[in-house]
Amino acid sequence: MKRLIPILVLLISMSCYGQRDGKMNERIKAQKVAFITDKLNLTPEEASKFWPIYNASEERIESVRNKEMRAIKSKVRQNPDLSEKEADKLLQDLIAAEDKMYRAKLDLINNLKGVIPSKKIIHLKRVEDEFNRILLQRLKEMRQKRGNRN
Repeated sequence: MKRLIPILVLLISMSCYGQRDGKMNERIKAQKVAFITDKLNLTPEEASKFWPIYNASEERIESVRNKEMRAIKSKVRQNPDLSEKEADKLLQDLIAAEDKMYRAKLDLINNLKGVIPSKKIIHLKRVEDEFNRILLQRLKEMRQKRGNRN
């Protein structure tokens, strides 16, 4: 029952899909915090140390994804007929961006050691994937419902 509460809250909050993106992102983030805290069974002490480290890592990854990766994809869309030199440059930029995200993930793992047990660090990826699966399923269902109304 305890584990159902965050999932139910997530599902209910997703019913507010029509709201502004900012509010939706805040709600999703709050649900992610509740979901991960519950699924990893973080103690209050663990959670107080875990979340600043996790959030800093997520910010680093999102920054790369939103700035660098989008810029690379935009350049490819704007110019589908790249020269070999331009393609080489974009590949180097892509490798550098992927490397930054990888390093942020490594730093997350290293920084979490000593804060939470290794077993919980291992389970973190599975829990994140589970949250994303539920979220994507809810979004898909909401889009289908919205499509049926039109």
